[in-house]
Amino acid sequence: MTTKVILPPNYLENINGRLIFLAGPIQGAYNWQEQAIETLQTLAPELYVASPRRREIIKKGEFTIDMYNEQVDWETYHLRKAGENGAILFWLTKESEHICRRAYAQTSRFELAEWKIRHERDGSNLVVGIEEGFSGAKYIQRRLSQDCPDVPICSTLEETCKTAILIS
Repeated sequence: MTTKVILPPNYLENINGRLIFLAGPIQGAYNWQEQAIETLQTLAPELYVASPRRREIIKKGEFTIDMYNEQVDWETYHLRKAGENGAILFWLTKESEHICRRAYAQTSRFELAEWKIRHERDGSNLVVGIEEGFSGAKYIQRRLSQDCPDVPICSTLEETCKTAILIS
């Protein structure tokens, strides 16, 4: 059996097994999701993996409001599914390309705060990996250690993937 990868805008109606959601920066970040998928496929081929990074590259100005809404809805659906049966894997990679019109990892930071609370309230499985050089890492590490000391904090993508498999 091979890992089932779910990419937007596609939904998989019957997810019969654990789902790992790959949360973390897309805009301004290298394509770390491909590396995570490869690692997860190698280590746990039975898993489902939801990656919000689309295969096709969409040029600036071509991402319509309908596509944006579709993307947010897709992410919300799959985050919740992984929260119910699996794990949310956050990889907070350092910025590789600066985009002046937006704060780096702005959506990921919001989602991390949401899933920190869901972990505390609902017991959702959460693992956070933080690459050296990610801005705000010290604050995130401190707040997680204060409120969620059982949430693993990793320093490499491979370690983050391995931990997600173990806790899912």
